[in-house]
This record gives sequence, C-alpha cells and structure tokens, in this order.
Amino acid sequence: MRITLDACVLYPNVLRDILLGAARLGHFDPIWSPRILEEWARATLKLGPEAEVQARGEIAVLQAAWPNASVAPREGDMARLWLPDPDDIHVLATAIASSSDAIVTLNAKDFPRGELADQGLKRIAPDELLTEFWLTDADGIAGVVEPIFTDVQARLDQEITLRGLMKRARLPKLGKALSR
Repeated sequence: MRITLDACVLYPNVLRDILLGAARLGHFDPIWSPRILEEWARATLKLGPEAEVQARGEIAVLQAAWPNASVAPREGDMARLWLPDPDDIHVLATAIASSSDAIVTLNAKDFPRGELADQGLKRIAPDELLTEFWLTDADGIAGVVEPIFTDVQARLDQEITLRGLMKRARLPKLGKALSR
C-alpha cells in the first residue's frame, strides 16, 4: 500500500517516527513531495533556526532511507484539482502522481472524502491507520513505539505515561491499544 504523508504528520517528531517505523516494518510505502518536505522544514522555524537545520538533516536521512518516496505532482493535476484549501492541492496531486492508495493527514476538513474518492483515494487519520496496523501486528507496532517512548521519557523533565505521550502525539486510540 502506498500512502502519501501530509506535512502535518511528518512534523511533530513522535508521530512521524511512529509512522515511519510502521513503514520500515513493511506496513506501507511512504510518499511525499519536495514541497511537503519543505512545508515540514518551514514549520520548524517557529522553534528557531536550529530547529530548521535539524529538520533539514532529518529530511536528508528520510530521503536516503526512502529514495523513491519523493514524487513531484504533475502540473496538469495541480490545475484541474479542487480542495477547500488551495494550498493543499499539491498533496492530492502528489498522491495521484504516485498512485497512492490514501493520504494520511490530521486535516480532515481540508481533504473531503468525496473529492478524494473521485480520484480513487482515501483519507485516513494517523491514529486510525496505526491502530489498524497494531491490530494485525501488535508486537511490531509496540516495538516501534517502545524506543520512541523511552527516548521521550529521558528527555522530559516530568513523568509521562505511554498513553499520555500517544495522546500528545494525537494517537489516543493507539495509546489505549498499547496500554492494554
């Protein structure tokens, strides 16, 4: 299954790391465009210039790990498509150009299911997708999350539960499943 990842699921880090961990397990092939990656890098600017430098380093690592994941949208698709937010048309066009099966995004209102269905695509929230993967590969997904959780715990000045981290990462269903 090929899945186009919207910039909003590539940044913040915990969500991205879990999604890409699932991709490493073979649950899906990740897809993005140069513009999606650029949106991620620009989103980090609010944290300061060091954050952007770090993001660009992480982007380089991603591109090396998945050299075929970057797909540029076709101009013809960009011109003919419609979405409520015109700035998101490039994500839909990337999904079409890459023959993706779905777009993973947190922005449901910007990707109406009907518009995506007309292009043979589904919209899926990351929590829904990862929980679905957990149902078929609980040990694998738990194995992806465990080191991420351990790393976050080590960096925080306060205690956090696994479920709390998953809620922060906008993955409450996955957090509940992992806490069973």
